[in-house]
Amino acid sequence: MVSGAPPAVVIAAPASGSGKTTVTTGLIGALARSGHRVAPFKVGPDYIDPGYHGLAAGRPGRNLDPVLVGEEQIGPLYRSGSAGCDIAVVEGVMGLFDGRITEEHMPAVAPGSTAQVAALLGAPVILVVDASGHSQSLAAILHGFVSFDPGIDIRGVILNRVGSPRHEFVLRQACARAGLEVFGAVPRNASMAVPSRHLGLIPAAERGPEALSAIDAMTELIGGAVDLPAIIAAADIGAGRTGPVWSPAVEVGADLDEYRGPAPVVAVAAGAAFTFGYAEHTELLAAAGAEVVPFDPLSDLLPADCGAVVIGGGFPEEHAAALAANRRLLTQLRAAAGAGVPIHAECAGLLYLAQSLDDHAMAGILPLRGTFGKTLTLGYRDAVALTDSILFDAGTRMRGHEFHRTTVTALDGTTPSAWGWRREGLAQTEGWTAGRVHASYLHTHPAAHPEGIARFVRAARRAVDRVHQR
Repeated sequence: MVSGAPPAVVIAAPASGSGKTTVTTGLIGALARSGHRVAPFKVGPDYIDPGYHGLAAGRPGRNLDPVLVGEEQIGPLYRSGSAGCDIAVVEGVMGLFDGRITEEHMPAVAPGSTAQVAALLGAPVILVVDASGHSQSLAAILHGFVSFDPGIDIRGVILNRVGSPRHEFVLRQACARAGLEVFGAVPRNASMAVPSRHLGLIPAAERGPEALSAIDAMTELIGGAVDLPAIIAAADIGAGRTGPVWSPAVEVGADLDEYRGPAPVVAVAAGAAFTFGYAEHTELLAAAGAEVVPFDPLSDLLPADCGAVVIGGGFPEEHAAALAANRRLLTQLRAAAGAGVPIHAECAGLLYLAQSLDDHAMAGILPLRGTFGKTLTLGYRDAVALTDSILFDAGTRMRGHEFHRTTVTALDGTTPSAWGWRREGLAQTEGWTAGRVHASYLHTHPAAHPEGIARFVRAARRAVDRVHQR
């Protein structure tokens, strides 16, 4: 399918910590409040920021990550995620030109960078500048960003954390010297800081009504500080305007026409402890013929006739006692794994399937002990599947991303590893496959392996059929 797409603006920054998420979320909220249908996106593998974007827009926040899904998928995923909208807002990652660190010399455009995504879409960039430590020298910094890569269309600046009218006057002069339009000046507001912890912002799903109040405050602040008509006029899409549209039904194939059995129930962990997931995951599961049923491991049991379980990422270390207290669910999960029900677990899900997490009893499906620590494990991985599993054939190559401060200790060495990769020249193995369980720290994007999702749902059908035949 080929379709047009709405224009976009990319909200970037010179460096992390400039206030991109506050500005982006407030801008999305202000546009939605003024009657626009806004498609929210985030560059990179981040799960947390899209949660705030989605609440502000009233539709799912989505990710655009060329490293995980490939450059060729960015346009189709953008056109799919922005269908029915009249404008899109794309929040960048880190600094504008920051991306995957390669072993070779620094590429002209770093893989997975905001600059790369902006170029792939042909969308203009607005830089959010933390102005708190800047004066006239800002002109030189902006000149450097504009001239560094002429292929990146930097349209202007939003000045953030401006101290006074005099400060704003000087900064606007600096922007004019660099030839950039100022789309707004946001005053310093200490109360606007979104609470964070060891992996970044606290997910919106954990904060409940507080998250909605924070988004309302961001909308008021940014809506009153930026020139919305000027931003709307600057929006464009260029290369991403037309082309194929990503379709979950097309991606998972056409074998559904040959299947006449009941739709298998796939239980997907949700709630405060498991907030990490890509919107395309549940869309692919449904397109492959599954009935997707969310459940909260903090309080729920598995749904009736459960044919498979997906337990994604999140913060189980923050909820370990409550997760351990839901013993009936833990017993159900052990029984399901023993009966051959497919289970796909990533990061937090891996910890949940372990024997314990920080001395709290978990599901006990895998011979592992999880511990929260101080060391951050972070980065993209070029992985190869080491064993056949419910998701992959041995030898399948995937790109994934690790992001955690926990470690797991294997209590025996008999469970096959899920993945292998090289890191700093050393071969490493990671993850576990046991029966129809696939568990790993590695986050992968389902749009990069739709055949694995279809394979998983077929395994769920077989699990349901076995139950019905008893």
